[in-house]
Amino acid sequence: MELLKDLEWRGITYQQTDAEGLKSLLDKESISIYCGIDPTADSMHIGHLLPFLTLRRFQNEGHRPLVLVGGATGLIGDPSGKNEERKLQTIDAIRHNAASIKNQLESIFDFDGENGAVMVNNYDWIGAMDVVTFLRDFGKHVGVNYMLAKDTISSRLESGISFTEFTYTILQALDFNHLYDNYNCKLQIGGSDQWGNITTGLELIRRTHEEETKAFGFTIPLVTKADGTKFGKTESGAIWLDPEKTSPYEFYQFWINTADADVVKYLKYFTFLSQEEIEALAGSVETEPHLRKAQKALAEEMTKMIHGEEALEQAIRITGALFSGDIKSLSASEILEGFKDVPSFEQPKGDAIGLVDLIVNAKISPSKRQAREDVGNGAIYINGERVTDLQHVIDEKDMIEGQFTIIRRGKKKYFKIQYV
Repeated sequence: MELLKDLEWRGITYQQTDAEGLKSLLDKESISIYCGIDPTADSMHIGHLLPFLTLRRFQNEGHRPLVLVGGATGLIGDPSGKNEERKLQTIDAIRHNAASIKNQLESIFDFDGENGAVMVNNYDWIGAMDVVTFLRDFGKHVGVNYMLAKDTISSRLESGISFTEFTYTILQALDFNHLYDNYNCKLQIGGSDQWGNITTGLELIRRTHEEETKAFGFTIPLVTKADGTKFGKTESGAIWLDPEKTSPYEFYQFWINTADADVVKYLKYFTFLSQEEIEALAGSVETEPHLRKAQKALAEEMTKMIHGEEALEQAIRITGALFSGDIKSLSASEILEGFKDVPSFEQPKGDAIGLVDLIVNAKISPSKRQAREDVGNGAIYINGERVTDLQHVIDEKDMIEGQFTIIRRGKKKYFKIQYV
């Protein structure tokens, strides 16, 4: 399917500055396209993904992505979508965050070949710019009334906005102008909240170039959930791309738990599966939802894309072991991942201890009498296997790589014993 039609089918197209002009340009030539992110944290989260995955779709059709990390704009703070001032971060923090985010972006794009992605940092052209140059060469071309009409600024007038954040839209416009001049960049992609910044960039290009403007803006919709809750958030917080913040298993679980009402939309938004493949999965949601084929496909595609094949296989293995109860088949590292958030108890290594005493000490059962009842009634499982022997002593055979024992009480209450 032709690219722009495919984006329409996927529901990714939200606003375009000139739909016909962009279609005509893409039909004639391969172009450079940019999308950016300010490194205000040391990891991206899944709420950042859709614009960059859309940029990757353009790369798959022969266009060149310019992936911008805002080393300069991150020091200022984008007022878009915020009802109060951002807390300013140090240069060292922004540089650290930028380096971390660059590594994550490398899992999304292909940096080799004729249309290999190019990573740029706007600190390279904004960082050394003096105030007079900024005001004369760029500020002169952007009227205050024009800026006040922007939603991102007008919405903050009552609550207050600093001159620092007020000028943010000019800095981002400067990025588009710089990339237009130096990389022949003719299209900027962003979330729907970036429309004002994108159009300011187009205005700056128009006013600083004599030739007819040949640049365009394209925004994508806000990702929503059918139940009205915020996408990309769980009870434990954001779903990060950094495996140290959100493990590949947790990442996989987020996607596999997608509601039936959302899963087809997310397959269209986030995966590179074809229309035929997605429509087949959509049919499965309607006719055999209990099989959760669409959710499995979504979780597999996303985990493989961000964390790689090996991490995906591990996430599937942990999921299967938890579903079947075969905990002893997992490695110690998989135990750490799969049971990251369950209650834990440290037991001295080498100290023999009876099962009843252990589950009382670890507060798995509230009393020795209750512990005896739980064991005798078959409510206690060690590494997935039921134990009913009141005299059972925990030893090496109950330890996974000598480091952990997983005890389950009842159907779902897991506890992690860690040997120290």
